[in-house]
Amino acid sequence: MPTVVNIHEAKTHLSRLLEAVERGEEVVIARAGHPIATLSAYKAPRRKIGPPGSMEGEGWWMADDFDAPIDDLFDCLKDDDEEEALDTPAAG
Repeated sequence: MPTVVNIHEAKTHLSRLLEAVERGEEVVIARAGHPIATLSAYKAPRRKIGPPGSMEGEGWWMADDFDAPIDDLFDCLKDDDEEEALDTPAAG
């Protein structure tokens, strides 16, 4: 059964409540008798990010031209009129 405390008591005795959480207890903070929050122990993420190079030999590859310019990438989004204007040298 979790320990239920009101907001004032939680503010006044936060250190004590955190010690209870460290011991594995669950603490519920209530306002006017209605639960609004739960204090629970922090759980570290299970997976950690591997160090650079840790996937070497894991069966993935990167294309030799992965960093090649992609000038034509957005050509499919241009209007025909816009393409003609870009192809025609500006009069100056």
